[in-house]
Amino acid sequence: MTKILYVSMSKGDGSELQSALNDWVKQRTVPNVFIGGKHVGGCDSTIALHQAGKLVPMLTEAGAIAAK
Repeated sequence: MTKILYVSMSKGDGSELQSALNDWVKQRTVPNVFIGGKHVGGCDSTIALHQAGKLVPMLTEAGAIAAK
């Protein structure tokens, strides 16, 4: 089952979202990336996974992109 969480940031400064993220994954930064229900990290972590050739396999395994 795929779960997608969408949070509108149109109101407020995002401090409530950042507080919830800190409680959940001990990281307040936005974006916070989750793939297949697993916390990947923020932008730097996601870019590092891509540069290491690990991001596409993770997305494929999670069913987020089609296998070649």
